[in-house]
Parts: sequence; C-alpha cells; structure tokens
Amino acid sequence: MFATLSDKLDLVFKKLRGQGVMTEDNVKDALREVRLALLEADVNFKVVKDFVEKVRTRAVGTEVLQSLAPGQQVIKIVHDELVLLMGGSEDNSLDLAAKPPVAIMLVGLQGAGKTTSCGKLAKYLKAQRKKPLLVPADVYRPAAIEQLKVLGRQLDIEVFGSEATQKPLDICRDAHRYATLNGFDVVIFDTAGRHQIDDYLMEELEGIRDELAPREILFVADAMTGQEAVNVAQGFNDRLGITGVILTKLDGDAKGGAALSIKAVTGKPVKFVGLGEKLDALDVFHADRLVSRILGMGDVLTLIEKAQATFDEKEAERLQQKMKKSGQFDLEDFRAQLQQIKKMGSLESIMNLIPGMGKAMKQMQGAQPSEKELKRIEAIIDSMTPKERANHTIINGSRRLRIAKGSGTSIQEVNQLLKRFTEAQKVVKQLQKMGPKGLMKGMKGMGKGMLPF
Repeated sequence: MFATLSDKLDLVFKKLRGQGVMTEDNVKDALREVRLALLEADVNFKVVKDFVEKVRTRAVGTEVLQSLAPGQQVIKIVHDELVLLMGGSEDNSLDLAAKPPVAIMLVGLQGAGKTTSCGKLAKYLKAQRKKPLLVPADVYRPAAIEQLKVLGRQLDIEVFGSEATQKPLDICRDAHRYATLNGFDVVIFDTAGRHQIDDYLMEELEGIRDELAPREILFVADAMTGQEAVNVAQGFNDRLGITGVILTKLDGDAKGGAALSIKAVTGKPVKFVGLGEKLDALDVFHADRLVSRILGMGDVLTLIEKAQATFDEKEAERLQQKMKKSGQFDLEDFRAQLQQIKKMGSLESIMNLIPGMGKAMKQMQGAQPSEKELKRIEAIIDSMTPKERANHTIINGSRRLRIAKGSGTSIQEVNQLLKRFTEAQKVVKQLQKMGPKGLMKGMKGMGKGMLPF
C-alpha cells in the first residue's frame, strides 16, 4: 500500500544524505517534497500542514544545524514525527479490564470487512487464551449471519444462534446473557452497516451500546477508501464514541492516506490492521514499526514475532543438529523450511520486513520469487522419492521425466530447480561460516539463481 509513498520519500532522503551542511533553504526544499508526497498519498490536508510545520520547527533548530550528519538528523525527525502522527508509543491494546464477559462491538459501513474482522479478532483472542463468543447481529445484509457461522466453524469458536427475523438489540441482549451463564470471557458483536451513515443505523447502534456498555467499540475502516474512511470514522465517533480502529485491506494497492490520518483526525488509536483475507492476517498495530516500513527501514520485531508464531521449534532444532553433524542441507529440509515460511505470509511481505531487503528485491529487476513459482517448486519436490530428496545427485534422466510428469511441470523446470539447488547448497555452507553479520551481507548480495527459486 505504501510503495509509492516509500519511493518518493526515499528520493527525498537520498538528497538529504548528500548534504554536508544543512541550511534553512535545504530544509524548505526537502519539506516541500515531503508535503507533496504525503498529499499524493491522500493524507488529510490539515494533518499534512501540521506535520510539516512540526518537522520544519525542529529541523531548523540547533539539533540539525549543529549536527555532524544533518541529513540523517532530518530523516530521524521525519521518522519521529510520523510515529507521533500515527499514535506514538501509546498503549493501543484491547481494554479487557472488566468483569467477564467483556463486550466488544465492531461497527462500520458495509463492505469494510466487519464480519471477517470479527472472526480474525476472535482467533487472536483465542490465541491469548481467552474464550470468545461471536454474535451475528446484522439482520439486514443477506447471509451475514451464515457468514459468521461459517467463520466460527473454521476457527472452532462458538457462534451465538440468531435469526434474521429477530431485532438486533434482542440478539445482543440474549447473547450477553448466554455468555454470562456459560463462562465466556469476551463477546464480539458483529453489527449492521450501511453504504453510508444514517440516523436509523446510528440509533440502533446507540441502543446496543447503551444496553451493553461495551468495553470496546471498534470502528472497522477500509483503508482502500482513503480520506472517506477518515470522514466516516469521525461520524461514527461523534455518535458512538468509538474506542479504537481496525484498518482492513492494508495489503491493497491504495495510497494509504487513511492509515496516516485517522489517528490525528479522530483522536482514537488504530488497534489492529488487516493484511489479507486469511483469518490469521490480523496484526496488532505498532506506529513505529509501520513508519519504519514506510521509510524502508524494515521491521525486524514483526519478523521475529511472525517467525516465533509459525516456526516449529522441534523442526528447527532437528535441522540445526543435522547441519552441525553432517553440514548437509537437502531437498527434504528445503521443503520443510519452505512450508514454514509460507505460513508467515507472502515472500514479498517477509522481505520488506528485513532492513534493506525490500529495496534489494526491487533492484533485482523481476528476479523476485513468485508464489506460483514456490508452489511449482514444492510440487516438484513432492514428486520425488525420499531417497531422491535426501540425495538429489541420483536423479538421472528417467527419474527427471517421472518427476516432471508427477508434478505437472517440464523436464527443463526440474533441471533448473536441481541446478539452482546445487548452487544454493554452496551458499548455505558459506553463510553458515559467516555468522549473523555475514548472513545479512550475503542475503543483500544475492542475485537471481543464488537460491532454488
């Protein structure tokens, strides 16, 4: 989503880094380009104006003009002010400090992703060892109730039984009573939406709020709608008093202005961001991490968290012991690692979390691995026998033909994989000797063909 903004800011920062001495004119020129980049990214005009003024005030002060690296100092100021703009280090965690069951309302317009966000939030809370109950209270949208029931079955989370003929307030009241009697920790209410704000909708939501006194009222905003999402959030906040925001579709190709503006305009923190359709694609929002990604600095903490959540410790220990003992990395190991990496998300999203790798991937001019190519590689490896995966050098012509037919690929594709894997084995051995610093340097220097994909 922030690719265009990142590229433009990167050009500005390149010019700044080249300045040995920083003057007010340098700062003025740089901030003009920063302002244009933010406006083109659909950031609220007033927000941009205030942001640029804050950066200018700090950038023409002694902390920059007397600095040994003034360009870097201005970049740091932009980074710090962007973090503050999006919420800084304030606590944006869910407020569950109440007698259970704690009520959470999700509100927003139709199409923003409320129902899916309910399922994602329930999965997140379940992972936190909470017992959530999902409540379908949208009786207007066709199949909304059934959609939440399907999500509940997929997640093995109970969904309160409701019918489209019931009144939303009655559903919510009965569900809360049911949750109290059956030991649920959290009740998540999926409320109705409209294509635009209207009095009837707001009165209904106000009735539910007044009856249940929810600890959290989360506004679900579609980040693809840009500034309109900010305006709608303000409307919901004025009527309901929202406590936070869930930004959905942050993996899309929109400009991202809503993500940068919504906190400044509403005064309410972004608590979660949706990064895809999968039910585990909900991340806790961290302003500093998102800003680091926008400025091309990576996000190592998020990468570590994703790895910890998806990687099999026993498998990692097995591979470590094997490498120490024999120094061999075979196709069986590669397939296992590939399957674990896929759980973390797309390769592009993973690479963007590594400092410097996002830019390096762009510079590889189309050499980036695609998801289709990874599936093809996995299919080829799956078509091999255990002996062939353990020792790919035994794969002769007839075996290659069988593997190609079994995987639905060509002999040339099988040959290409084997050739690249042979090269990759050498790289793995080299990186193993380099240690952590050498590993990062080696990764940045890789070109097409250095890995099996």
